[in-house]
Amino acid sequence: MVNESGTQDALGESEVFLDFQHLLRLAAGVDRPVMLIGERGSGKELAASRLHYLSRRWNAPFVALNCAALSPGLIESELFGHERGSFTGAAEQRKGRFEEADGGSLFLDEIGLIPIEVQEKILRAVEYGSFQRVGSSRTIEVDVRIIGATNQNLPDLCNRGMFKRDLLDRLSFEVLFLPPLRERGNDILKLADYFAVKMSRELGREAPPAFSDHVIRLLVTHPWPGNIRELKNSVERAVYREEGLEISDLILDPFQNPWVQKPETRFPRPEWPVNLKEEVQDLEEQRLLQALQESEGHQGKAAELLGLSYDQFRGLYRKNLLNS
Repeated sequence: MVNESGTQDALGESEVFLDFQHLLRLAAGVDRPVMLIGERGSGKELAASRLHYLSRRWNAPFVALNCAALSPGLIESELFGHERGSFTGAAEQRKGRFEEADGGSLFLDEIGLIPIEVQEKILRAVEYGSFQRVGSSRTIEVDVRIIGATNQNLPDLCNRGMFKRDLLDRLSFEVLFLPPLRERGNDILKLADYFAVKMSRELGREAPPAFSDHVIRLLVTHPWPGNIRELKNSVERAVYREEGLEISDLILDPFQNPWVQKPETRFPRPEWPVNLKEEVQDLEEQRLLQALQESEGHQGKAAELLGLSYDQFRGLYRKNLLNS
């Protein structure tokens, strides 16, 4: 979904997500630096783009730079540009991201990885609105709003001498924390449906396959350490692999090698002889109690978690728990 201003609409209606969007809109109306803190894959660049397009700078450039993708020696040139011949390989004059973002917003992703000597030059550019290209003595003036993003603890980096305290003070007029996907409740299923539809259209299919009850439980219970990016990859992978009408499983770890022999940890070798009947009864009792705890005592829901009909569940419940 792309709106008229060119930024993707945010999708979600959970309380924590709507609270964050409210704070984002408030911050957009104040022409000051903003720092976005969030886990990997949580949508920091999307949030920065929305912040820009909701601001008074919406019709000016939005320029993004991923500081993690550059070597320390190239970051200064990328930010401030360089003159021809200023270093080996500088065959022509080049503008930097500050000049490209003049009048608009400059998004610095993974800002905590910027070398300390480059941070000093950024601080001067923020304080005075001017800088010099690499290899030049000419001062260039710009009007740029800085939006920083990181998943690191910047105050801790300051204490360790890896980030300038003065720069952090300048850039943290407002600090907004993006909610991780695991805290967003039903937004997970809404996003999963959206990614499934989008992938199906890309494949030329009329409609996406449905999610089975098992997959829905996986979607809402998985902690999603990679957040929205991990969810998107998992759903799109499942859609393109499924040729039927229903997705029955979800590959959460694409690097799990199916040919590696698994150690016997699930069913360790017993001390013979064993009483199989007692072991089966113990396992049934354990699973019944776990399902009841998960469903908060609702026997119908507990039966669904165990893949049983209600009558089957009641029979095992009477045998293992009422008679114990």
